[in-house]
Amino acid sequence: MSAPVYLVLGAGPGLGLATARRFATAGYTAVLAGRTAEETEPLAQTLRDEGFAADAIGVDLLSEESVRSAVHGVVEKQGRVDVLHFNPSAWREKSPLELTVAELLEDVTLGTGALLPALQAAAPAMGEGARVLVTGSAAADTPYAGAASLGVQKAAVRNLVRSIDATMKDRGVRAVAMQINGALKKEGTFGPEAIADALFAAATRSDEGWTTDVPYPRARVVAI
Repeated sequence: MSAPVYLVLGAGPGLGLATARRFATAGYTAVLAGRTAEETEPLAQTLRDEGFAADAIGVDLLSEESVRSAVHGVVEKQGRVDVLHFNPSAWREKSPLELTVAELLEDVTLGTGALLPALQAAAPAMGEGARVLVTGSAAADTPYAGAASLGVQKAAVRNLVRSIDATMKDRGVRAVAMQINGALKKEGTFGPEAIADALFAAATRSDEGWTTDVPYPRARVVAI
């Protein structure tokens, strides 16, 4: 039986690599999708050098055709997708007084819309127990006006996750968005390794009591 497959769209050298490593440590084959295979290959090579099975592919998240083709390629090569991790977001420093409709739609296409063709291409290869995992952000609730499109992306993708989960749960496939309530840092609670652990935990929970929204860090219960 082949190893489970973790596919991350929007892979980078920080959280993307750390999360791929976390899944690889648990026995998954990691497939990292970045803007080009050439840019992403060093990340996959890093994991291979550490003894893990890893591959790199390129994908244009603004192109529905490119997304479908990239995910179909993974399915053809690996035969399965057990975790589809949607990690990208577009950062554009423009306020609502500067942002154009075209720019907003472009950013939402990358940070939200690209999940649709990815899911549709992966779905036939996602068996019972497979997961759709999305990296969320506090910007969904408390947007920064100076980069107004980011909050729209994160609120929209969180909403989309709820619809995906409702659609896929009868197949035994669940979806979750983990909302990171803080700025990413090099280490500590908001460092890549800690967040990667939390993303792994959010995706590998049992179906019992499943929630589509997981906050990070989780609220602490204080005894009084």
